[in-house]
Amino acid sequence: MPEAASRRDAPIGVFDSGVGGLTVLRALRAALPAEDFVYLGDTARLPYGSKSAQTVCRYSLQAAEVLVQRGVKMLVVACNTASSVALDALRERHARLPVVGVLEPGAAAAAAATQNGAVAVIATEGTVRGGAYPRAIESLRPGLRVVQRACPLFVALAEEGWTDGPVAEAVARRYLEPLFSVPDAPDTLLLGCTHFPALMAPIRRAVGDRVMLVDSAATTARATAEGLATLRLAKEAGIGRLRLLATDGPERFARVGALFAGESVAAEDVELVDL
Repeated sequence: MPEAASRRDAPIGVFDSGVGGLTVLRALRAALPAEDFVYLGDTARLPYGSKSAQTVCRYSLQAAEVLVQRGVKMLVVACNTASSVALDALRERHARLPVVGVLEPGAAAAAAATQNGAVAVIATEGTVRGGAYPRAIESLRPGLRVVQRACPLFVALAEEGWTDGPVAEAVARRYLEPLFSVPDAPDTLLLGCTHFPALMAPIRRAVGDRVMLVDSAATTARATAEGLATLRLAKEAGIGRLRLLATDGPERFARVGALFAGESVAAEDVELVDL
């Protein structure tokens, strides 16, 4: 019993290529306010979306190792690109540790949401190239039509804090209008990158009010809560604590991260680590 209680009191580890995963962390903390979290942003090597699958897998294993050494009870992969290529390797390396990725919950939510049988996925180049979202969505509801579009400039805009205004509006329309201005347009849009919720306003204007937007942050938080409950690892009471780790630029992490976290982040609270 003491060992089980000790595991419940351990933190949840979350990692991302940078600050975008703070949108997932924000949803996790809202859903699980008693839990402690350790968040690692691999800011020295972002973006993962333009890297090869082999490189992303290697980076993911290295990031996870840092969190495992901190005694986490669960790993949450808050990066869509890492979720699309590295989950199997992470689960094999850390077989005794539950691993939750953003891809599976997001795919399930999109498959359930569509009414006309068509889903659009926007993501990084790496995620689109790997095709993991179409495979996951179609496995849940065979016969669905899934279209994809890589939107790399969304990441850059979010990192710069240009989340609304004429530039963001023009980029959103350039990416999305070709997908949603056709007669058989999808009725559901899956935001397949943790940076993209920061651009929700221009994305919504580009696709119109009738399209269902699916954000994997909220669905991942639900999947994490369900996993903790099933494994009896949920912390029962208290106010959760947060530790922030970055591989480069604590000052930039704090400045840009505040946009994604929904609250101010102090640079002195960001611990610099080396992978």
